[in-house]
Parts: sequence; structure tokens; C-alpha cells
Amino acid sequence: MTRNSGRIWAAALAVLGALAGSVAGASAATAQGGFPYDSTQRIASGVEYREFTVAASQGTVHGDLLAVDLRDPRVRLDLLTPGAVADRAAVSQLADARRAVGAVNGDFFNITEDQHPGVAPTGSSVGPEVGSGRALKAAVPDAQRFGPAMPPGENTEDVLGLGVDRKLRLDRLDLRGSVRTGHGTYPLGGYNQYALPVGGIGAYTSDWGVTSRERAVCGSDTSRAAGCSTDTYEVAVRHGRVVSVADAPGQGAIPAGSTVLLGRDAGADTLRTLRVGERVSVSARLAPEASRVPFVFAVGGFPVLRDGAPLAGLDAKTAATRTAAGFGDHGRTLYLLALDGSAETGAGLTVAELATVMREIGADAAVNLDGGGSTTLVIRTPGAPASTVRNHPTGGAERPVANAIGVFAS
Repeated sequence: MTRNSGRIWAAALAVLGALAGSVAGASAATAQGGFPYDSTQRIASGVEYREFTVAASQGTVHGDLLAVDLRDPRVRLDLLTPGAVADRAAVSQLADARRAVGAVNGDFFNITEDQHPGVAPTGSSVGPEVGSGRALKAAVPDAQRFGPAMPPGENTEDVLGLGVDRKLRLDRLDLRGSVRTGHGTYPLGGYNQYALPVGGIGAYTSDWGVTSRERAVCGSDTSRAAGCSTDTYEVAVRHGRVVSVADAPGQGAIPAGSTVLLGRDAGADTLRTLRVGERVSVSARLAPEASRVPFVFAVGGFPVLRDGAPLAGLDAKTAATRTAAGFGDHGRTLYLLALDGSAETGAGLTVAELATVMREIGADAAVNLDGGGSTTLVIRTPGAPASTVRNHPTGGAERPVANAIGVFAS
């Protein structure tokens, strides 16, 4: 944040703090540390929906927030997906399919053909996904990601997730995997992801879905715009043996219990040594970098706040509609934030201002999630048959997204 915008932001918060006693929900705001919420509504045990309005460096911003108390045993969290890694659905549909009481959209994803005309976008997310304790996909190479610039030192393996100890944490999930054949053992370079490293081998399972895997061999380790490799090879493995081979990436459902190995460049040369009937063993797992606690769920997003301090190098110039997830109280309280995307209600926040807002709300750590037209927060009030979108998504309608963070309460 620039020195000038920092003064504006501090002044805005001070003014709004002074006015907190006159706005709806002021008593609740005081109990929650003084942040000036316009209103607070309990939607389930341990789950509150809050609204606020603040004056930021480039205009007035309206925000919608879910605050979730994980100390309440009736509350749980999970990743919401459309049922396939390479698929998309609206946040309200994802929430209603699982009867969640609240949700926000998650990670950035492959939404456009970008520089590869004729190659269909996959809808798959950038970073790792863990849902219901299962690893669903790994991170694409940094150069192949979508979204605003990450702060120095961060990468696509960054996640926010919930451990089996019911504590939220920031971590990185690194793909650890191998392909073992009679000719040797080779590292696995990808797992259900829309982009593979040059020379790598990726594994695709039934979790991928029916979408073509062609996009996985496009781009490079240094440029998303690089062309698509024509040196490719696929091998289908079932019950530990090769059952088919092909010269090009395929599409269609992968049967449960089967794995498709896709190689590009040197990885393709490795797979060409395999013949139908040969034994092949494929292993893959997502390994946390810092924690030894298994994740219940994890979603990709780049950190903006860590240990109560905004990260260095955050963009302080470009204001946009934002989505964020963060936690406080030593990982026991979750905050899910969505900004309004309509021109009438908000000009948006810079990434630096987003970090400041999350800290003022009560978060000690936070990640920036997919914003712009993807930003969506939904809640389902007691007795309601379906979710309601509470922010105003850019463009006036929900955008189908790759995943979302779901909140559940019994």
C-alpha cells in the first residue's frame, strides 16, 4: 500500500469506527473487536453473516462476510466441487448440492482459451485441491497460473486448509509421486492438472472428468502463451498393467480404478517404452511442507496476510472486486469475504487493502481467492430451501467456478 492510500485507509477506518454506535449491528461490532459492521445475522450455530461498508483508496466498498467458529462441534468445512476437477458450477449450485449453510468461490482457474485457439479451457483450478480428506489435484507450474501477480516468494502450491485437528493453517502442498516400470522409476510431474511441466508425466484419474486433456501439453514452464507440444503420448493403466496407448491426449470418462498417464516431450519418450500388458505402478500424494497434520480440505490461493502482517510486495494500485479467506484465534475462526462487484456499490480493493481489511476483521492469516466476475458469497438461512447470493456479482449473475469453500452446520 502506498503511504497516501495507507493514510486514507486508516482515516476511513477511524471515521467508521466512530460511527459504529449509530449503524445497525453496532453492539455486535463492538463485541467483535470494534470493526464497523453494518449488520450481523446468525444463520446457524457457530456461523454468522455480516455486512460492512468502508471507504478505501479508490471508492466506497461494500463487503459480505461469513464468520465461522470452529470451536463449535456442530460446524464443519469442506471443499465444494462440481464432481469433477475439470468442470465448473455456480457457487449456489455447489452449496445446495451439499446442503451447505454458506459458501464463497475458491481458487483461480483455467477459464479461457488464452493463447491456444481451438484448445478448450478445462475449468480446472490453478492450485491443489483436497476435499473430504482426499487429494483431488496438484498445482500447475507457476508460469501457467491465472490471476494477479503473487507476492515475492509465493507459488501455486500455496493453500489454505483445515486439518483433522479442526485448525486452519496456511501451507504448501507438494506433489510426491512416481511411475515405476520395468525400465525404471520416473517422477510424476502432474496430477489431474490442466498444465504439465515440460518433459513431464502427468497422472489423470476418474476425478478429472470427461474434459479433453489436450490443454495439459500447452504452454511451458516459463510462459503460459507458449505453444502446445506435438510430442505427446498417453498410456492407460488398469489393475497395475498397461491396457492401451495413444499418440495424443484423449478425453472422456476415466473408469474408477484406472489411471491415464500423459507425457509431453521427454515424458512422452519415457511412456513410449511401455507396451500393452506391461506392469506399471503409479503413486501420488500431496505432501504438506510445514504441517504433519493431514488436511480435511485445502484450496489454492496466494497468501496476503501471515502472522498478523500483510506480506511485502502486495499490489497497492489496482482496485478490483475481491474474494478472500482467512483465519484468526489460532486457526479456530474462519473468515470468508466477498466484495460487491457492481459499479453502484463499490470500486473494489487493492490486494494490499484486502490484507488490511482481513487483519481489521480479525484474521491473522489470509489468502486472496479468485475475484472479479467469480466473486460470490451465498448463505442459506434457517428454514430456507436454497441458498441466496448476498453480494452483487460482477455482470449481474453468478459465474460457474471450479471450486468453493463450503460451511456446514448440523
